[in-house]
Amino acid sequence: MSDNNTNRNKRLLSVAPMMDWTDRHCRVFHRQITKHTWLYTEMVTTGALVYGDVERHLRYDDVEHPIALQLGGSDPADLAKSARLGEQWGYDEVNLNCGCPSERVQKGAFGACLMQEPQLVADCVKAMRDAVSIDVTVKHRIGIDHNEEYGFVRDFIGTIADAGCRTFIVHARNAVLKGLSPKENREIPPLRYEVAYQLKREFPELEIIINGGIKTDDDIATHLQHVDGVMIGREAYHNPYSMAGWDARFYGDATPVKSREQVLEAMIPYIRAELDRYGPLGLRLNSITRHMLGLMAGLPGARGYRQMLSDARRLAEGNPELLLEAAGRLRLAA
Repeated sequence: MSDNNTNRNKRLLSVAPMMDWTDRHCRVFHRQITKHTWLYTEMVTTGALVYGDVERHLRYDDVEHPIALQLGGSDPADLAKSARLGEQWGYDEVNLNCGCPSERVQKGAFGACLMQEPQLVADCVKAMRDAVSIDVTVKHRIGIDHNEEYGFVRDFIGTIADAGCRTFIVHARNAVLKGLSPKENREIPPLRYEVAYQLKREFPELEIIINGGIKTDDDIATHLQHVDGVMIGREAYHNPYSMAGWDARFYGDATPVKSREQVLEAMIPYIRAELDRYGPLGLRLNSITRHMLGLMAGLPGARGYRQMLSDARRLAEGNPELLLEAAGRLRLAA
């Protein structure tokens, strides 16, 4: 459904918000591999912004654009205030989490359990849209517990679209709120991509983005025949270089692809600047390099690379040149 010439700055491809993973260091790293893919923050709760350290939660590097702030919350006023902060900090989009199934999130009455209250979600979306001029989007599941009726998710989207939301990121699995861990919720409920396809047919005027279990470029291309965009989660994190061909294939960008080693070289100035800014006590090298362990996935010598980047003694030295030394393990293996 997409034309390469009109895809720049569209949510054609995106990396999913993932707790403990897609922090600002991870996003800068991913941006070295793909220029056009949308990047999402970890979920930030409204409480963390209304009552906490705003800078700690919202700071990012300009290279990360286009970047979306994902919010967790269910109070329209707090969400409006948090969305306004996101816009002030320069985010390109604010996304409301209606898909996280964890019990901790349920206790806060947000995440996937919000799908049971579509009118409340509509009120939240309206409050955010009234507060900001950037896009307000919703990420959700296709059902709750064992309710697999298409009408449930269709009516959910219809109610929120009436509040002005134009973009829905559809994780094509149910969320089981009792009895499954968040990890199991990403694996056990069956994927039903056809539900997302049907939503796009029923709501052609809306932007429908599909998410869940998608791994290869050919998978992406297949989904793009049916929906407007594809969001990749764990595969982008564990095998980040799988994103290296996306700009050319899906965005029509002929810029030469960086080699894995060039990606590492590009990270060194960023790491130096971060270490200079926060010092070794305020920032550990491992907080950045941990996101880069999968860069050499599948290559001979990848294990030696990972071992070096996991060496506590070497990491404690705080020398980013360790990246290139680790890459040398692959050259030796080759």
